[in-house]
Amino acid sequence: MDVDTSPSSPSSVDASRYDLKRTSSTVMKGETDMLDRAGAVERLEDIDLDGVDKKHLEKVVWRKLDMLLLPMATMFFFLSFLDRGNIANAKVAGMQTSLNMSNYDYSIALTVTYIPYILTEIPSNLILRYVGPHLMLPGMVAIWGIIATLQGTVTSYGGLLACRFFLGLVEGGLPPGLTIYLATFYPREKLQLRIATYFAASSLSGAFTGLLAAAITNMDGVGNKPGWAWIFILEGLFSSAFGFLCFFILPKSPETTSILSPTERAYVVYRLKQAGSASSDENEDNFSWREVRIALKSPQVIFGTLMSVLMGITLYGLAYFEPIIVQGLGYAGNRAQLMSAPPFAVAFVLSLASAFAADRFGRRGAVAIFFACWSIVGYSIYLDETNSKHAQYGALFLAVPGTYAAAPAVMTWMANNSAPHTRRATSIALGFVASNSGGIIATWLFGTLSPAPNYTAATIVCLSSSAGVLVLAAANWVYLAKQNLDKAARREEMVTTGGSEAKGMGDKSAFFVYNL
Repeated sequence: MDVDTSPSSPSSVDASRYDLKRTSSTVMKGETDMLDRAGAVERLEDIDLDGVDKKHLEKVVWRKLDMLLLPMATMFFFLSFLDRGNIANAKVAGMQTSLNMSNYDYSIALTVTYIPYILTEIPSNLILRYVGPHLMLPGMVAIWGIIATLQGTVTSYGGLLACRFFLGLVEGGLPPGLTIYLATFYPREKLQLRIATYFAASSLSGAFTGLLAAAITNMDGVGNKPGWAWIFILEGLFSSAFGFLCFFILPKSPETTSILSPTERAYVVYRLKQAGSASSDENEDNFSWREVRIALKSPQVIFGTLMSVLMGITLYGLAYFEPIIVQGLGYAGNRAQLMSAPPFAVAFVLSLASAFAADRFGRRGAVAIFFACWSIVGYSIYLDETNSKHAQYGALFLAVPGTYAAAPAVMTWMANNSAPHTRRATSIALGFVASNSGGIIATWLFGTLSPAPNYTAATIVCLSSSAGVLVLAAANWVYLAKQNLDKAARREEMVTTGGSEAKGMGDKSAFFVYNL
């Protein structure tokens, strides 16, 4: 079986330099029932793969796993964004008036979701080790679905705040948990497109939430409940039902999933081992505060974290306020709900297309830079009040896709350029915390700090954030390119002198090529 030679894979430099000792439990080292899983791995390793057609297995295995895992992972992320973001549609449908809320109150309702959301991301991952992602992930979906449903029963602002707090408390662990879960099934060079696929669900939810809200608000008065309440109730009930269903479908691990034959499971174990790390450190998979500190001080992680904050401002600003922005352009009622959908639909398509291109050519930074420019143009058009309302609406087709296509590129860029596992896990978690911190800022931009209908100050902030992403992405690209040149020189020197490097270098190793 040929080893992948894409720029994101360290094997493109010198596969023989790497200690391929990682097992398929690399990321989920603390997964529940580890003894059973270790036994399964040992039994699968006894299966002889020398006489099988590995090229055929390469196609069949990942197709089977994609068909099983990606629909559920995508739906989980879709429902997460849907149940957090549908409050914007409820606001358009009259929730703010019914609960006697000001714009300030609305921003508070959004903020109380993010505080527990951020605080629970890392602790949730620790619990994930003991409960198991195949149980905890669908459990979170089922529970937050119930909480989302309860939002439709509240009759006071205080009740809404309580629901929003617990919604964030339960949802917080999903993004990092989902990323870690998929990393136990896919080798590193195949993981990025899968992450981008489920992340694209965030833009898909922006499109569907407007369409669903337009239909659901026609139930206004049914059961003596307003239309906005039915948005929460019906969408929350669906989330709960889907979460309960996935309890019986989501596999525990690649070694035990019934969708694969024993030979196919053995091949997954083989490929996960083959996609080892750039480090020869035997203890690279053990948690260490030293590795955490190295990650926190790594320039590429710092650049990625800063980009994540800025993208969180624009991404969540659009997620929570795009329907309200559309309403400010002169569209009312169901018309506003429907007109909010197309920009997100375009964002969904471009997110997948750009992810495929980034995987194909191994150029995350180029994608981030390109779509940051796209967003800048969109916000600039919207900011020009001399433009017609139609032109300003058209600007959303640049601002929304630009933001939603750049975000997964930056997220996977951080994951690509951190190793071993502890550094990578730290960078992933830090990226999510940073983006959600940007989300807190976003909750105050539109309406509270920047009045309707033009939202001038908020648009300037989003424009500046996109420009910041552009500058940081370019700076990160220059830094990584220089590091790759330095590493090439170090490799040449070691070849000439016959020298070697210390264990535990991880992404600092001369044989780890940074993804540009």
